[in-house]
Amino acid sequence: MDGSSATAAVNYGSEEAAMQAYLGEGEQRALALGNRGPIRFTSSGELHPEIVEAYWRCGFYVFEGVLKADELDDIERDVKDILGRLPVERGATVDATGRPALAADCEAPTLFWSKPLGDPFGGTDLANGRHPVKMFEPKAAADAPKEVVYLILGSLQFSDAALRLYGHPQLLAVAAGINGADFTPFADAIFIKEPGRGASVAWHQDGVTHWNSPDWDQGSHGFNMMAQLYGCTAANGVWVVPGSHKLGKVDIKALVARAGSERLPDAVPMICKPGDVAVTNRQALHGSFANTSKDWRVTLNMGFHRRKSVLGVKGGGLHNKEAVYDTDRIRDRARLIGYAIDARRQRFPNETSFVYKPHADEGLIYHWDAEAKAGIKDYNLLDLSI
Repeated sequence: MDGSSATAAVNYGSEEAAMQAYLGEGEQRALALGNRGPIRFTSSGELHPEIVEAYWRCGFYVFEGVLKADELDDIERDVKDILGRLPVERGATVDATGRPALAADCEAPTLFWSKPLGDPFGGTDLANGRHPVKMFEPKAAADAPKEVVYLILGSLQFSDAALRLYGHPQLLAVAAGINGADFTPFADAIFIKEPGRGASVAWHQDGVTHWNSPDWDQGSHGFNMMAQLYGCTAANGVWVVPGSHKLGKVDIKALVARAGSERLPDAVPMICKPGDVAVTNRQALHGSFANTSKDWRVTLNMGFHRRKSVLGVKGGGLHNKEAVYDTDRIRDRARLIGYAIDARRQRFPNETSFVYKPHADEGLIYHWDAEAKAGIKDYNLLDLSI
């Protein structure tokens, strides 16, 4: 993928100079935060306290060089296959070659569409109205399609490489270091920011359930890991307002009004190279601009929660039907971790596999094979959305 599909320049019109200055200044602020570097653990196996401090201070951390070339190649092959199998248009049941389209037979919400460079959520009541301000929508090239897929939920059922990433031992150890050894899944997805077409995601905070809980704190709604296939830049990456995960619900409309545009002055972009993985607190105020650049961004999202934030809680959000999350439901969704660990062991036999404590405590053993693969269809109906 080299961005050749963007056949005409697109920009921010009279705001282009201001936007370019904003991107450059934001990158400088981001690189000065001191919240990036390789994954490190102490001699006793704990997540390094300098990483923990920086994550809780900023609300995100960029782990550098996590995924190596062979794993990135696996992911790229699967992503290209996924893109080739997308429906020819929203609601279609076949892809461009006439094959059954990806997710055409899925019950769970899976494919999300937008007009090129659009903002499908901003200023609407979708997703509990958590995107209250619409982002600027640049004009796409004349030959752009009517709509593009920008988000794929339940992605582990479509890509063995994504499933293996989900079982990455160091990333799962990071999840345990932040959310405890009994951490639970949340959801997973692939974000696609095609050059000249990729949609924006309006400023928002994730999370629905715990904002008014008496024991709310800076980690109540968990975090997302964002693995970067091609890296991400100020122009196509996610922007975060550092420290905003500690503030409770933020008045986003007031912030944008004060700034005079969607260019929030305190926000910074997550700058990543291929193979970097950013961990982002779901309560942090974050969003992304339409991708008018010539660079692809393909992000594999993997979310995790504290068990105490999920157990006995009635779900919310757009990821599943409302339900009360009991131990059986958590176990059923967490089987994906077990499958992922075994799938990764098969592909990378020289790695030391992660031991997921809830499975070890119950003596649960999961094997990844054809039967298991058939059994995870629509698994994201069980996503633990709070």
